[in-house]
Amino acid sequence: MQLFGDKRHLDTDERFLIEQSIKGNRSAQKRIFDTLSGKMMAVCLRYMGDRDSAEDVLQNGFVTLFTKLDTYSGEGSFEGWARKIFVNTALMALRRKDALRQSEDVEAASDLSYGGVTPVQNMSYDELMKLVTSLPPGFRTVFNMYVVEGYSHREIAESLGISENTSRSQLQRARTMLQNKIKELYQDV
Repeated sequence: MQLFGDKRHLDTDERFLIEQSIKGNRSAQKRIFDTLSGKMMAVCLRYMGDRDSAEDVLQNGFVTLFTKLDTYSGEGSFEGWARKIFVNTALMALRRKDALRQSEDVEAASDLSYGGVTPVQNMSYDELMKLVTSLPPGFRTVFNMYVVEGYSHREIAESLGISENTSRSQLQRARTMLQNKIKELYQDV
């Protein structure tokens, strides 16, 4: 049985686990943790870039999740609701580190080369994610929010306290850096 899939409504087992977790049932909380921790760790790693920071965010994210569990309405995907908590926890951690201050406006990005995109068909998901986590924090954050999570530039700007132009330039610079890293990896192939 797969718990917390991408569904409109919770099934009986999922609802029971959430209700029991709200009541403080450690066994139910552990089951939710075991079900979500792998996927949420991947989210945390994408934003934080290193395992230690990602583990801190994962732990803080679960504290927040269990604290706010009673606010989940039961509508929509529980996993999607949880993912937002972990993304927001990662963003707060990046703000505390002041990692998002490395932003540049679109005018500063005008000297970038916009050559063709190197094909990535031969790259595994893990290889690509390793490259994403190597991006500077500001670039990585905007890339993750826009490309992976599906936020708009307006939503990113509001969440991070930057302009929409900065969000766009950070995304373009992230893509350019990724393209260059991929070219370096596959230049002799």
